[in-house]
Amino acid sequence: MIDKISYSPLNIMSSIQPKDNSGEGAADLGKRFGSFLNDAMTNLNTQQNQVDNLNQSFIKGELSDVHQLTIASEKASLGLELTVQVRNKVLEAYQEMMRMQL
Repeated sequence: MIDKISYSPLNIMSSIQPKDNSGEGAADLGKRFGSFLNDAMTNLNTQQNQVDNLNQSFIKGELSDVHQLTIASEKASLGLELTVQVRNKVLEAYQEMMRMQL
């Protein structure tokens, strides 16, 4: 059976809500964002390991329901695509900030 993982692209996007950050400094926000990205990467790695384990079970003939493997594989694929797109947007934002003149 597939273990339920709390990370999914839809869960992350729906959990992002605007907050009153008037008391926080840029360093605190940077740490929170870094922690968020670190957790997302850890969960993505966990999903990929789960797919690898299911693949091994399927190859050995221990997995009777191939749908579990397909679903886990698609979840990992979507998570990776989301991660790549977030990375691209962060890089675009950084490059835009570097082009700004003070």
